[in-house]
Amino acid sequence: MDKVALDFKIKKFEFLNTSELYDILQLRAEVFVVEQDCVYQDVDGKDQDAVHVMGYKNEKLVAYTRIFGPGAYFENASIGRVVVQENERLHTYGYDLMNTSIEAVERYYDETTIKISAQTYLKRFYNNLGFKEVGEGYLEDGIPHIGMLKN
Repeated sequence: MDKVALDFKIKKFEFLNTSELYDILQLRAEVFVVEQDCVYQDVDGKDQDAVHVMGYKNEKLVAYTRIFGPGAYFENASIGRVVVQENERLHTYGYDLMNTSIEAVERYYDETTIKISAQTYLKRFYNNLGFKEVGEGYLEDGIPHIGMLKN
């Protein structure tokens, strides 16, 4: 099956409509809570300070990140809650999503240095996008993570 290009929408929190917010929270819960079997507080009070990058395939949200300016989450600008719906991962949408998110950080915050907290098993994926490991690995919500930085 041919890869369908995602249609990206990028919005600050106050411009999300209730359907978009519902779809974001549903996708994050589907992957981070149910698929990864991780009980944690996804709705963390930070969404209001984020810019939301939403990837749609045939008008259905299948990919998402949230981005922050320097100091809002980490000292550097950051990208978090990186998620692609499980049955869509074979299309390499993660790269499309991250490249769009990196461009959005540059456009919204005029920053090129980006920090992420990556699940350790995804190091190579993020290395391919120019991120390098910084510091020691750590557990976040019971899942091994590593800090990574892109300059």
